[in-house]
Amino acid sequence: MNFDEIIDRHGTHSAKWDMMEPTYGVPKDGGIAMWVADMDFRPPQCVSDALQGMVDHGIYGYFGDDASYRAAIGWWMQTRHGWQIDPSWIFTTHGLVNGTAMCVDAFTAPGDGVVLFTPVYHAFARVIKAAGRAVVECPLVNDEGRYEMDFAAYDARMTGAERMLVLCSPHNPGGRVWTREELQGVADFARRHDLILVSDEIHHDLVYAPNAHIPMALIDGIEDRLVMMTATTKTFNIAGSHTGNVIIPDGGLRQRFAGRMAALGLSPNSFGLVMATAAYSPEGAEWVDALMAYLDGNRRLFDAGINAIPGLKSMPLEATYLAWVDFTDTGMAQDEFTRRVEKDARIAVNHGPSFGTGGEAFLRFNLATPRAIVEQAVERVQAAFADLQ
Repeated sequence: MNFDEIIDRHGTHSAKWDMMEPTYGVPKDGGIAMWVADMDFRPPQCVSDALQGMVDHGIYGYFGDDASYRAAIGWWMQTRHGWQIDPSWIFTTHGLVNGTAMCVDAFTAPGDGVVLFTPVYHAFARVIKAAGRAVVECPLVNDEGRYEMDFAAYDARMTGAERMLVLCSPHNPGGRVWTREELQGVADFARRHDLILVSDEIHHDLVYAPNAHIPMALIDGIEDRLVMMTATTKTFNIAGSHTGNVIIPDGGLRQRFAGRMAALGLSPNSFGLVMATAAYSPEGAEWVDALMAYLDGNRRLFDAGINAIPGLKSMPLEATYLAWVDFTDTGMAQDEFTRRVEKDARIAVNHGPSFGTGGEAFLRFNLATPRAIVEQAVERVQAAFADLQ
């Protein structure tokens, strides 16, 4: 578990490193990729060993008997999150963007509204709009660098045309770990407006102490309208396996989702199932604990360096490895502070407006990279905004 090892990902079909120049104009030579949400670390050895076992066997046929895979998911949810699931609740999708799209397809109709608490992960709005549904934005309140929910304001925005709410828990890009009271508020809001609640919990393992993630499934009065989404991909840096889980406790919702899966002929790939089974293990758990200790160091280093620049504020992270930096107090227009980061500092980052209302003055930085690169990135941002200091 050498997270300091710098692994050259150029020329490996890495979306994060090989696409930063065509996407953002950040040169591949000397540029730093801090946009796409994957990590620059090797996964746990148990995952690589499992894949090597497939290679050594040499036959890549259809996957059958997924009992051990489902058992591994159940073990992880019980031991890491205190949530007991039935193996029959689990559907495997082609990642959780696909899982979100499948939920939109299964539980809403064209023209229906889908509620998002913005700013939030940009792929949600993308798939909702592509499916011909309406994105209904309910902006989070930025209370001195901490996102809060305002349910009275959200109640007033509802028209009756909304059918679904997609929650990001923990929150991306703000890094909030929602409290039990906040999650109960979300559940009550969904019930008041008769919304299917899709809870995307892909970052649930990436939480910094003393914060504790609470699965939405453990909140009262929501099971009949709840769809849970989890994955190994963010936790273990195996996003290329495109394997995610849609876990549905309610039998009626499960039947509707199964119907759409069958109609679209969807089934998982064997590589993803093997990797996930290996990852959800005691060895995988030990790796995650070491990862979070390392990311905590990166988080502290980055925040200290960025917050030392007048006008810049890095939102305190309770979870995820995605720093959300507010440029409001620089007084600069969005194109100016973005130009300084991309052209002067040569860092590829996610643009705040893509996350919806509330993201206009922000950029998102991926900190899941060796510490030397985080240090270099901080120095470059400080130099790019040296006139403010």
